[in-house]
Amino acid sequence: MSRPLIVAIDGPAGAGKSSVSKLLARRLGFSLVDTGAIYRCVALAARRRNLALDDDAALGSLLATLTITFRVEGEHNHVFLDGVDVSQDIRSPENSLAASQVSSRKVVRDGLLDLQRRLALQAGQGAILEGRDIGTVVFPDADVKFFLFADPGVRARRRYEELFEKGKEQPFANVLNEQQKRDKEDSEREVAPLKPAPDALRVDSSALPLSDVVHLLEARIREVVAARSAR
Repeated sequence: MSRPLIVAIDGPAGAGKSSVSKLLARRLGFSLVDTGAIYRCVALAARRRNLALDDDAALGSLLATLTITFRVEGEHNHVFLDGVDVSQDIRSPENSLAASQVSSRKVVRDGLLDLQRRLALQAGQGAILEGRDIGTVVFPDADVKFFLFADPGVRARRRYEELFEKGKEQPFANVLNEQQKRDKEDSEREVAPLKPAPDALRVDSSALPLSDVVHLLEARIREVVAARSAR
């Protein structure tokens, strides 16, 4: 039995990966695996237990105790940590920075690699994985790879508006500074740095409406699905 079709969508924070991935999964009938949310869950659990984010031994022990699952409800892909919905808690600015730190630890990336692959391979006809290193590390043999990016100022503005809608307004300068810090950490870390896979289709979402980005990626995925069916 052939494995599900694997779609990798990588890119920096604010490029639109989550919105695009959610819509693509719904339109294509694919499963959605938000790998960024998995790292955010580890960061949240570590913070709640007052663990140092660079303590590899403690983080390694922590991983063995966590159960992370996803469930799509209506328009939202909910994230559960040990059976509790933490979809909102893992998205706070503080936890976002903490997630960037724990994701740079080799013990964490190695420990979660199997979980990410297993969640995708358990899918039905296909799975969409979004993150930072899907096409380079998690599934270097993904059937379709995209690298979604946008101008830093555009990405920071999107994050500012998202926080504003949630009642967590911050000065735009703070949002931009936090994003720049996270971009630097993600791209310069020694383990699985953020970078496009050589065979990924690069898509600049700076000036594109969400619908255009979705249609562009969907067209490419459907081409691959059709070619696969014809074999």
